[in-house]
Amino acid sequence: MKRFFRLILLVILLAGAFSAWMTFSSGTAFEEKNKYFVIEEGKTDKASVLEVLDQKDIVRNTMLFSLVASQLHVWDKLKAGKYEVKKGTSMLNIARMLKNNHQAQINLVINKLRLKEDLAKLISKSFASDSATVMQFLNSPDSLQPYNVNTDNVFTMIIPDTYTFYWNTALRKIFNKLFEANVSYWSKNDRIKKANEIGFSPVDAYILASIVEEETNKDDDRYKIASVYINRLNKNMALQACPTIKFAMKDFTLTRIYEKYLTNPSPYNTYRKKGLPPGPICTPSPKTIDIVLNAPKTDYLFFVAKSDFSGYHHFSTNFAEHNQYAKEYQKALDIYMAKKQEKEQAEEK
Repeated sequence: MKRFFRLILLVILLAGAFSAWMTFSSGTAFEEKNKYFVIEEGKTDKASVLEVLDQKDIVRNTMLFSLVASQLHVWDKLKAGKYEVKKGTSMLNIARMLKNNHQAQINLVINKLRLKEDLAKLISKSFASDSATVMQFLNSPDSLQPYNVNTDNVFTMIIPDTYTFYWNTALRKIFNKLFEANVSYWSKNDRIKKANEIGFSPVDAYILASIVEEETNKDDDRYKIASVYINRLNKNMALQACPTIKFAMKDFTLTRIYEKYLTNPSPYNTYRKKGLPPGPICTPSPKTIDIVLNAPKTDYLFFVAKSDFSGYHHFSTNFAEHNQYAKEYQKALDIYMAKKQEKEQAEEK
């Protein structure tokens, strides 16, 4: 009889030791460095959460995790959100994370965006708001009114950078933070003063920067290009900016702007409409905005890409000189396109 009780006691001790080991040692079931899982609104009950943990292979043993979580009274404190679990985290710490609502911080990395749809997809990819909701916000004058922007120039409130939120951060809070970053950016380095000195508002400077951003990747050329456009605006000339045609046609793969494209009735067609377009054609880098604000004073009115396809441009003060460089570039482009077509045809055979 004593042997039987000893055996029972041994089994209990071993079971306790095993449970303790499972509780305090690594409780994760995945091999990656870390994993995320989402607890959705309306699905914070015990069964739904355990199902997510099982489907995502977060914990090694959902039954034991359920017991640990019950002991910590997790189930009545759960909140919807996105959580991060690092490899090797114990079940006890996973349960504590859920109990204390320690959600993962998600980065919204904004680089160059061209369309509202691009921003909507970017936000919906990492946050609870779906793309349709974001688009509705971006197209609502009432939603945008607090930021002093409209549905055309809404991107002017966005300074490309990395912004950190929680998965279920309300859309209004996301845009509030973007607006605050915009205000902070313009309050530094005499940016508003510099804009005023060239007859621009911050919105104007942003819109012009978006065009300059799309013209070239060469910063030293961007300064000169900005000066050309400022000169054209001052002389009441049409900007005639090719990137605005691409934006008007919503075709950013165009490598050549043909005459037929210039009849597009879009307000973004700066060949037909004088002045700046109604909104930016992309979200320019902060550096490009500063390039516009610090553009040198020149007499340049024209520029065209160099025929060596280096990404640099020829700048001219008169149309005759510009036309000569333009013909050189068009000739080089014709040769390039012909060779490209020949190569494609050869590959098809």
